[in-house]
Amino acid sequence: MGEPVLMVGGVRALLLQALHPRTMWGTAQNSELMDPAAAWARLARTVEFVRVRTYGTDAEVERAGRRIRKLHSKLTGLDLRTGEAFRVDDPENLLWVHLGEVDSYLDVARRAGVPLSGADADAFVDEQRRAAAVVGLDPADVPASVAEMRDYYARMRPRIWACSQAREGLRRMFSPAVPRHLLPLKLAAPGIGMLVVSTLPRWARRMYGLPGLPTSDLAATLALKGLYRTTHVVPERYRYTPDAQRARRLTREHEADLARWSIAS
Repeated sequence: MGEPVLMVGGVRALLLQALHPRTMWGTAQNSELMDPAAAWARLARTVEFVRVRTYGTDAEVERAGRRIRKLHSKLTGLDLRTGEAFRVDDPENLLWVHLGEVDSYLDVARRAGVPLSGADADAFVDEQRRAAAVVGLDPADVPASVAEMRDYYARMRPRIWACSQAREGLRRMFSPAVPRHLLPLKLAAPGIGMLVVSTLPRWARRMYGLPGLPTSDLAATLALKGLYRTTHVVPERYRYTPDAQRARRLTREHEADLARWSIAS
């Protein structure tokens, strides 16, 4: 989660999550997402939640979870097809958003060349069920392996599509309204957008009305590998955020402790 290339996975997740109409409608109707002047502040809050959920102490994660569950419990959305009201914290919506993150982070990491075995990938999906619990899901109802996650997407594909709000979000990604201090990002947005879109599954790109060609998959994978290798030229103290550096240090210390216990026994 600390690798800089995973930022691509975070944006990919937003595009994948938007393909569930009720998830997209519930978000658009209850937030400032569609307001260019306020969207960056909302995105910053989402990034902060992911940071705390990933790196925070148990107490910090529990506080963030309580806050997000309380907020979602008060919100409803309107199904624009049927006129039916629905709860934003409906388990189907929460599960779709959760797996959009898990699938995106894992797919980008593996294609970029982050060293993960098949067992590592299954462990990541399984471990992320703790993150699902933070937003109110029962971990027992959440896919616990890559195969289970793949089966979930196969079941969901006939029920999802790119609604008008999702398509508008895609268009705005290529020319975002940005604060003055982020103006360089606007210049880079088309290139970043092309890379992010090309990392989506072929079926997702087709739902957005974009080509779902194998050549796009290959180009995206090569770009991710190049980005990952380029970031690893940067020294670790600059490459990783303070949270990620602390996590890596704790992991190394934990592994060293296990090795010492193994030798002692």
